[in-house]
Amino acid sequence: MTGSEVSPSFRLAYVPGVTPAKWARIWNERLPEVPLTLIGVSAAEASDVLLGGGADAGLVRLPVDRAVLSAIPLYTETTVVVVPKDHVVAAVDEVCAEDLADDIVLHPLDDVLDWERLPGQPAIERPATTADAVELVAAGVGVLVVPQSLARLHHRKDLTYRPVTDAPESSVALSWPEDATTDMVEDFIGIVRGRTVNSSRGRRPTTPAPAQPQRKRPDSGGVRRKPAAGKSTGKSPRSGAGGPKGAKRGKPRRRS
Repeated sequence: MTGSEVSPSFRLAYVPGVTPAKWARIWNERLPEVPLTLIGVSAAEASDVLLGGGADAGLVRLPVDRAVLSAIPLYTETTVVVVPKDHVVAAVDEVCAEDLADDIVLHPLDDVLDWERLPGQPAIERPATTADAVELVAAGVGVLVVPQSLARLHHRKDLTYRPVTDAPESSVALSWPEDATTDMVEDFIGIVRGRTVNSSRGRRPTTPAPAQPQRKRPDSGGVRRKPAAGKSTGKSPRSGAGGPKGAKRGKPRRRS
């Protein structure tokens, strides 16, 4: 860790389609004294927000500049095509890019997929946002290929979506400035990696539990313990009945 400064809250940026609710709940359970502030940002501006100090960490879409930002990949999303419910694609379980060759495939300016070549026919203009593109799909202008979480985010009753098997995929990562790995960032790393509250890594130090008192051996009260059968006490045995087997006994004295 390169910093241990205390701030009034932990600020977590997140991009559209990412749902931080589960991790936020765990944070609030483990660190109730440190409020978690969620900051929604666009995928394009996420890196600038982190580097500009607008958030302590962020749930972002890869790639990021690894020279200045640390990143832990979390998961990779399925890519889907969003179509009207009466579209021919709605009748199948999945499609490939070639199946969209005759469709106008909308390409919004905030697209998060890294296309080498967009499938289908290009639209006359690129929609400004994914939300705008979804509205055009509903109007019958074309179809839209996006990560599944964005299709769910912009869900409409008159639209559906199907997986595209050979389309680029989008990965989500936890990212933060390389030179600002604070204690609270480590705490959140532990949460997203599924570490338990008792893990020694990825959480803030807590007050150690009081040492348990050692159990004392019972006092013998000055009574010498009887040696176990068959064991020597280290002293010469006494003659007589209590002595070892084979010891000589004196002749009995005759009574007068």
